[in-house]
Amino acid sequence: MDHTFDAPPADRELLDFAVGLATRAGQVSVQGFFGEWGSRRKEDGSEVTEIDLAVEELVRDELARRMPEDGIYGEEKGSTVGLSGRRWIIDPINGTTSFTRRWPLFSNDIAYEDEHGPALGVINMPMSRQMVVAGRGLGCWVLTGENPDLKTGHRARVTKRTSTRGARTQALNPAGWPEELLTTLHRQVFLMASMGCIVDLVTGRADAVVIAGPPMGYEDVAPMPVIVSEAGGRVTDLGPVVKLPSASRRHARPLAAPGESPSTSSTRTSARHAESTHLTPRGPPFGRTTGV
Repeated sequence: MDHTFDAPPADRELLDFAVGLATRAGQVSVQGFFGEWGSRRKEDGSEVTEIDLAVEELVRDELARRMPEDGIYGEEKGSTVGLSGRRWIIDPINGTTSFTRRWPLFSNDIAYEDEHGPALGVINMPMSRQMVVAGRGLGCWVLTGENPDLKTGHRARVTKRTSTRGARTQALNPAGWPEELLTTLHRQVFLMASMGCIVDLVTGRADAVVIAGPPMGYEDVAPMPVIVSEAGGRVTDLGPVVKLPSASRRHARPLAAPGESPSTSSTRTSARHAESTHLTPRGPPFGRTTGV
C-alpha cells in the first residue's frame, strides 16, 4: 500500500508546536538518561520507567492546555477521546530497552492525524541532538542542536538508489526474524544493524529499513508514513492484514488499532527513487523480495 497525500497541507504553526513539544520531551529524557529512576514490567512483559511516564505526562498536559478538543493515544496511558476528530499519538520513549541499558539510541515520537489522515510526524533523537520532522505538504526536515527550529533546518530526502541489489538496509528487531527473511535479504541487500532507523533512512545514511519480527505498537510506527512520504519515499506493506492510515480516505484508519501490533519492513523500489516501507504481520513467510 503506497502513501500519497492528496489532501490539504498541514498547518505550519502546528508543526512548529510539535517541534517544541518534542524538544521538551527530549530534555526530560536526557536528564533521566543520566539520572536515577525506577522501572517495572507491564502486563505484556515490556519495561516502563518513571521517565517514560514523566515524558508522556508532559506531552499530554501541554496538549490538553493547547488542544483540549483533540484526542490522544499514548503508549503508557492509552486513549483520551477528543471532540475534534483529530488525534495525537505519543511514544514518550521509543526504545525503552536502549534507555534502561544507557544506550543512547532511543527517540521521542509524536504523530498527528486530522480528518484527511496522517498530518505530522516527529522523531526526536535527543542524545544525538537530531530531530526529523514532517508535515503533509510541507516537506521533511532535519533539525539539529539544543533548540531545533524549522527556520534553521535542512530538507531530508531518501537516497536515489533504484535497485535493491546491495542497498544499505537497516534491520530492526532481527532477533525475532524468521530464518527465511534473513536469508532472502542477505542474498539481495547489504544488511546492517539498525541505529537510527527512519531517521537514517530519510537522511541518506541508509537506503532502506526492514522492520519485522516482534509486534510493534501503533505509536511505534505512527510518524512513519508522513515522514517517509515527505522525504520522497513510500510506505507499503507485504501482507494484506495490516491497516495503514490512508491520506486518501477522509477518516484515517490506524496502522493497527490500539492493542493490535503490526511489524514493519522496508525496501527501496520505484523508478522515481521512492523508498518503500513494508508493514507485515509478525513472523511472515518471506519468499520474495520486492524489485525495482
